[in-house]
Amino acid sequence: MKILVYRWRAYPYRDLIDAMTAAGHEAESFLYDIADYDCDPEFSALMQEMLADGNYDMVFSFNYFTVISNVCEKNKIPYVCWNCDSMLISMYNRSVFHEHNYIFTFDMADVKKFRSMGVKHIFYLPLAVSLDRVGKTLEQRENRFCGEISFVGNLYERNRYDAVESHLTEYQRGYLEASLWAQLKVSGGNLLTEMLTEEFLLGISDQFELKKQEESFADLNLIFSSTVLGFKAANMERELSLNALSLSHEVNLYTTGNTKSLPLVKNRGKADYWEEMPHIFKDSKINLNFTIPNIIDGTPLRVWDILACGGFCMTSYREDLLRHFENGKDLVIFEGKEDLLQKADYYLSHDAEREAIAANGFRKIKQHTYKIRLEEMFRILLAFQRLLN
Repeated sequence: MKILVYRWRAYPYRDLIDAMTAAGHEAESFLYDIADYDCDPEFSALMQEMLADGNYDMVFSFNYFTVISNVCEKNKIPYVCWNCDSMLISMYNRSVFHEHNYIFTFDMADVKKFRSMGVKHIFYLPLAVSLDRVGKTLEQRENRFCGEISFVGNLYERNRYDAVESHLTEYQRGYLEASLWAQLKVSGGNLLTEMLTEEFLLGISDQFELKKQEESFADLNLIFSSTVLGFKAANMERELSLNALSLSHEVNLYTTGNTKSLPLVKNRGKADYWEEMPHIFKDSKINLNFTIPNIIDGTPLRVWDILACGGFCMTSYREDLLRHFENGKDLVIFEGKEDLLQKADYYLSHDAEREAIAANGFRKIKQHTYKIRLEEMFRILLAFQRLLN
């Protein structure tokens, strides 16, 4: 099968293309900085030309792009995407109902929501790992990443909430702050959309400009709760948790962000995903994952990556974790800051138990490779008899 792959900065591309090639497919990738995910005439013209000349069987991308869907629908060629982020505003577009879309997503909540809207070709497909690549990287032993507790990720200290806060009334600020603190008390749920009542949204509508294409059906609640409040809630959870842990433990943070609000946390700078991150996960006693509220019921890539390196993973709760792993046996789930602190103390003082859990997680992850995911994806595609070969 000949596959045209649109590439952007998502990490999984290299591993998936390797899996496609190993399975006997011809994957041709191209890079392009799309100006607008819904409508980009220059990109559309370029893609139209490529499809006319390339004789492709399908187009693939990580995450859903309306502009790609529109071109594929026009040419009656399957558009296959695998969402590795959630929630995606681009999904809230009439193009999502196109006949030639095949949308795979790691967040089961998205599957349920869009199927209830009438989207037929949307399927649950969790994220994956490349054990071969990770194994080769770990053959080159590194000792500079050893430590007690590590977190590799974004603090979201630059978020839209902080930018708009000064334009809100005292009541509006108080209401949103209460909503954010309520969100931090919830384990594995998302209260933010429910907290934004019609009356409240009407009050902030003149302060928050809603820009969207004509074909989009995203509303102010969806956009504000995800792009403004979701990232702020993630920022609060991460800073509060890391600060609390750093009072009694060594905490290493690998990020490009500003860490002035984390005085005792050691900022180790950016970690290279391919060469350095596997060693961090392997050599840290505890690796943390904080799942952003926008991901309602999915397991983010960081969890899969930690386990693929044989690392010990402590993660915030999502129901999806229990579809694949056993809590306390393959990884450890924490529910809130106090639970995180107690469990970190416990597992740092119980080496054998911690190492056994990491080993179990590594054995379990062998069922979640890109090869296996690709086979599942094509099984579904072929079941719809849309693709040949």
